[in-house]
Amino acid sequence: MEWAAYLGIGVLVGFAAGLLGIGGGVVMVPLLVLVFSAHGLPSEHILHLALGTAIAAIVFTSIASMRAHHAHGAVDWRIARAMSPGMLVGSFAAALLAGSIPTRPLAVLFTALVIYAATQILLDIKPATTRDLPGPAGMFAAGAAIGALSSLLAAGGAFLTIPFLAWCKVPLRRAIGTAAANGLPIALAGTAGYVLHGLRVPGLPAPSLGYVYLPALGLVVATSMLAAPLGARLAHRLPVKQLRVVFAVLLYVFALRMLIGVW
Repeated sequence: MEWAAYLGIGVLVGFAAGLLGIGGGVVMVPLLVLVFSAHGLPSEHILHLALGTAIAAIVFTSIASMRAHHAHGAVDWRIARAMSPGMLVGSFAAALLAGSIPTRPLAVLFTALVIYAATQILLDIKPATTRDLPGPAGMFAAGAAIGALSSLLAAGGAFLTIPFLAWCKVPLRRAIGTAAANGLPIALAGTAGYVLHGLRVPGLPAPSLGYVYLPALGLVVATSMLAAPLGARLAHRLPVKQLRVVFAVLLYVFALRMLIGVW
């Protein structure tokens, strides 16, 4: 039954990403934790496996998203290149750090980040455009902070990158496209960190590559890639404002349920 659950998680993640632009990790990680727990995977490694698997899945989905936005001319590659070095450093360092944090404190941190993301979705928060883009040092620092938080959340970073760029007077369409492009370096560096740290940990279930559980990765990616275009098409036909409320409430429930189960 866990194989069917992974397929279902992929459908939900892809649909939510296409419909509302929700990063995969905030949906995927709590659900993976529940399935891993039911499957009997080692409890001390469940959350780390969920985070590593989720951010590895984002490598594939971010490539598809980046290509789609680039085809529409929505990626500002100058900004993407300026932020990428910091994102690579921040995401990799945070993934290594996450591997060293015990499960309970990591679950509290993850739940707090999900509640922030869910509240942002629920209230449809859009920051005011009050300043220009910072210089190279500021772009590196912003990229590092976004990469670190995204790696801990196993997300592509759009929930932080888009508000930051919008705050810096980047038009929303270009901010969304640029955030999609920057999801790839965050996911690559985060995956590398979770893999490298996990390779030193004994007792992980097979077949795994560090903290990446390969059966879940393959099945989630397969169905999420299929479901994302459907969600994108339905975004123009369904009442998205009401759906934002439903998904935000589901994120609160998923995250709190995961926290209770881990605790």
